[in-house]
Amino acid sequence: MEITKEKVLEALSNVDDPDLNKDLVTLNMIKDIEVNGKEVKFSVELTTPACPMKDMIKKACENAITYYVDKEAVPIVNMTANVTSGGDSGKEELAGIKNIIAVASGKGGVGKSTIAANLSVSLAQQGAKVGLIDADIYGPSMPMMFDVIHAKPRTREVNGQSKMGPIENYGVKMLSIGFFANPEQAIPWRGPMASKALKQLFFDADWGELDYLIIDLPPGTGDIHLTLVQSVPVSAAIIVTTPQPVALADAEKGINMFKMPVINVPVLGIIENMSYFTPEELPENKYYIFGKDGGKALAERLEVPLLGQMPIVQSVREAGDSGRPAALQDNTPSSIAFKKIAQAVAQQMAIMNAGMAAKEQMPK
Repeated sequence: MEITKEKVLEALSNVDDPDLNKDLVTLNMIKDIEVNGKEVKFSVELTTPACPMKDMIKKACENAITYYVDKEAVPIVNMTANVTSGGDSGKEELAGIKNIIAVASGKGGVGKSTIAANLSVSLAQQGAKVGLIDADIYGPSMPMMFDVIHAKPRTREVNGQSKMGPIENYGVKMLSIGFFANPEQAIPWRGPMASKALKQLFFDADWGELDYLIIDLPPGTGDIHLTLVQSVPVSAAIIVTTPQPVALADAEKGINMFKMPVINVPVLGIIENMSYFTPEELPENKYYIFGKDGGKALAERLEVPLLGQMPIVQSVREAGDSGRPAALQDNTPSSIAFKKIAQAVAQQMAIMNAGMAAKEQMPK
């Protein structure tokens, strides 16, 4: 029995994307079909390289070919990705950036910068083009976390304009106000000065093509947050909290801020940091120092996704202080946890973008 491209497409129409709830053929994810005798080659173009369902979708495609087309067929599936976007930002300077994700927290000390740094690194490790803006104007920490504390961005000409070139390390392009001040120097700026500096990190930089631009915001709800959402087309926000009630109360305020009509930024989900402590010598033991599942309960009550729960791990703190984020480590509990969080973020962003695209296609 001859294998044809039409039979291959018909078979693959039985494989659904579990996030988007449509089959791969309808979603136009099947590319470059080649049939050579019993050998069937094709690519599956996912909505993100950090798709947590990648292996499952690949296996389902292989099974569909041998079940619906020919039991002797040899399927060769190439998994690729083209990250989706919520649409044109309307800002020429940011035209190459598909998704801008703000990482925020209601209060300081919950590990927001550590989450932002490791989220960026983990997305880059999984094949995404990633940028990171350290918008924590008063306490920039990313230069230390990325071991580029003495780096200075250089200017370059882009279409006749002078632009800053982001510093790159671990596959992440980054800009921070910390690059423009001595590490020991305080930055006592008033609101308008801080807001102007933030805008320059976006619009006076040569970011190029990015799948995700992660923004590490200052804690709280202030000038920087308002400047960001009024000046920049933020795709979504992530809230970082710890499980104890005082942090959860502030996290809820942060979520409500993004939901305000004047701001109106979708909340992608909550990350619960410092969920529990496990001693290295007693790996089966969990000590809920700050309470148990507070972030999870908040996510359920506000009906937003829980993107992950990170334990307290000494090596994560040490990795950040030494300038090598824990997500870089090979198959440690911490790097695996950060990978899962990055996949959850990419997954929810793709679902959100698909929903926006569907709304735009509806008849007015």
